[in-house]
Amino acid sequence: MKAIQFGQLVNATYASPPGDLANAAGRALSAGGVDYTIVTTIYANDLSTDINPIRAADEVSIGLICQVNQAGDAVIAIRGTEGILEWIHDAEFDLVPCPFLAGAGHTEDGFTDMYESLTTGTASDSPAVVNALATLAFPRPVTSVTICGHSLGGALATLLALDVAANTVFKAPAVYTYGSPRTGDSLFASTYDQVVLNSYRIANRLDIVPALPPPINYEHVLNPYELNPIRLTPLPPKPLVKSTVACEHSLPTYLYLLSLQSGGPVLSLEPACKP
Repeated sequence: MKAIQFGQLVNATYASPPGDLANAAGRALSAGGVDYTIVTTIYANDLSTDINPIRAADEVSIGLICQVNQAGDAVIAIRGTEGILEWIHDAEFDLVPCPFLAGAGHTEDGFTDMYESLTTGTASDSPAVVNALATLAFPRPVTSVTICGHSLGGALATLLALDVAANTVFKAPAVYTYGSPRTGDSLFASTYDQVVLNSYRIANRLDIVPALPPPINYEHVLNPYELNPIRLTPLPPKPLVKSTVACEHSLPTYLYLLSLQSGGPVLSLEPACKP
């Protein structure tokens, strides 16, 4: 199940703290039963909010660009940040024009600022992530691109996927997001749906983050895959996950619920999230 494979890769990006700015280029990484070579660490300015815009001055590592060993498959994995809960509490959900594709609607201000800061190095002249597929030295020629992200990383992956599909030679990226918030308005969502065709948005129905920003001015992109953290049969219903904001949103929770539906090995739930 590719959703589990790529979710495990995103989960592996949480192993190093956001403040660790060392570039992991050249290191080996195994996740989801697949062996990768890390091509570069991804960096960004941390998520700002309308209440706390100064937070965006903090540079963090937020993901990895990898390539499958002995293959041409490139994968861009983007994790969430601690700032997502602050964003939920403080943000005013302002919209700004989509910066990389004219006529593609509007996107959430904080996500857009952070997306525009995504780079492949800490130097001021480091290439933007959208350009990395053409500029970085991959072990093998890139033949396919998969973009995956959890939480805030899901919103960034959504923006990146449209940018890649619209503005690079890689017109058909595969996309997997987990617990992603709504990224833009209805015009942005419809543009994305027409351009990025191989996209899967996985959401735990009791996770608060995918319910935000409110649907008044925002709309989700297509191909939702809903996870239910409550076992309905046999009766009585039984919670599968501890009902807290953190547990319902945790990526290991998503992987656990996906594994229950996959017919394969059941992945571990975090001890603190067991009901």
